[in-house]
Amino acid sequence: MLNQGVGSWLQRRLHKSGSHPATIFNDQITTYAELAERSTRLASIFSEWGVVKGSRVAYLGENHPSFLECFFAATQLGALLVPLNTRLAPPELNFALTDSGSTILMVSDALRTAGEAALPGTAVEHLISVHDDFTAELSDERPALAGIHSTNLDEIIAEGDPTYVDIDVQLEDAAMIMYTSGTTGNPKGAVLTHQNFTWNSYNVLVDYDITSADVALMISPLFHSAAFGMGTLPTLLKGATLVLEAGFEPGRVLELIQKYKATNISGVPTTYQMLAEHPNWATTDISSLQKLTCGGSPVPMRVLEAYEARGLSFSGGYGMTETSPGATSLQPSRSRDKMGSAGLPHFFTDVRIVDHAGHEAAQGEVGEIQIQGRNVISEYWHLPEASLASFADGGWFKSGDMGYFDEDGFLFISDRLKDMIISGGENIYPAEIEKVIMEIADISGVAVFGIPDEKWGEVPWAAFTVKPGATITGDDVRDHLAARIARYKIPKRYFLVEELPRTASGKVRKGDLRKLYSAI
Repeated sequence: MLNQGVGSWLQRRLHKSGSHPATIFNDQITTYAELAERSTRLASIFSEWGVVKGSRVAYLGENHPSFLECFFAATQLGALLVPLNTRLAPPELNFALTDSGSTILMVSDALRTAGEAALPGTAVEHLISVHDDFTAELSDERPALAGIHSTNLDEIIAEGDPTYVDIDVQLEDAAMIMYTSGTTGNPKGAVLTHQNFTWNSYNVLVDYDITSADVALMISPLFHSAAFGMGTLPTLLKGATLVLEAGFEPGRVLELIQKYKATNISGVPTTYQMLAEHPNWATTDISSLQKLTCGGSPVPMRVLEAYEARGLSFSGGYGMTETSPGATSLQPSRSRDKMGSAGLPHFFTDVRIVDHAGHEAAQGEVGEIQIQGRNVISEYWHLPEASLASFADGGWFKSGDMGYFDEDGFLFISDRLKDMIISGGENIYPAEIEKVIMEIADISGVAVFGIPDEKWGEVPWAAFTVKPGATITGDDVRDHLAARIARYKIPKRYFLVEELPRTASGKVRKGDLRKLYSAI
């Protein structure tokens, strides 16, 4: 085949296991053959609409088979999928659509309003509705859609050509642009190649023992690199089954584990805590579970013990969007004696610790974590300076996170150089929120910082100063943010202060703020 990328995977897989279930969604089973045909039909429509190698197609929606159909249709043609975070506000969605130059947006019913509000000024020419049968002519009441062709997914798939067209796609070609919030305030588009996804999948298959008999319950959103790169793609590469769930409700998840005899599940500590605290936890048959992976932060002792009592243990790990996303993994057998560790480097990935002078740090010495491997991106979308600045000599990606290796080579994360907050598995960058808060004319200074939270791991709080004579309250700041950024990024508490603690060079000492307010 000319297509050496992930876009050929379904075509290759259907000859081996075409009748095997690829996805289960709301009790609807889609086989590998059916998923391959629907993706190919959709690709033919994309091609009619002018999608070629290098084009961008965006998706905004909850977990659903259409996400995979959109991805494989785009990558069959050598185009790039742009998955959009469903929790973003319209201005944030607009930035991603505009920056990527996406010409097609596929959107679910629940997010159609947000998707439409994000369209003005973008290059989007076609709007595809996933669930409903919207085919009505656009009216004057919907000026945001003027000149945009709107249709329904099932309708265009029915019209598509089922003949697979083999396009020359190489592993080095781009497959996806995944936006990750940046410390400068604007998200950056990490360009993930077919090689990145392929080698990350190899790492997962080796280090997590994925088999074709596995049933992976996907409760984390597919627009996250962890759910897509660590769960979805390796499962499909191996020919196993994905059970897709649109949202997370603990009772419902327990039902699905028992009903479909799920073997694999992944999430963040909050996910597992909520499952263990549900009234049906003790009575649900979870004996099928074999592989539990947890990311975002170490598993708390009380959560670990709740699962050990049911004969289960966790695989942990560390990574980021830029590593597709795996960098290290902690095997279940070491979850006790290496508690708090992010584990060892993945099989085909190298990790090192570098001191402030750029030299490899000694064992136990804290330094910046740097990653190298074919799963590591080489660029950010249209940001050559940021791309260059993100790598050290030899192609080592500079994570911006701080950590150290113990005497056995296990990685421990000690700090976040970039002040990133991880709340319920979501990455939150204070600079992005601070930029929006500073839009308020009477705000003279602001600092957003993370505070430990029993449920979410961390939550953002904000301290701010105002101009003399101004009257601004925390409610005013919250109201300003509500229409501009995703809800999970909005600080939970606000503190009006006379001045912010700063270094001699004028930088806010966020460590001082965390120490001061964490005692409240």
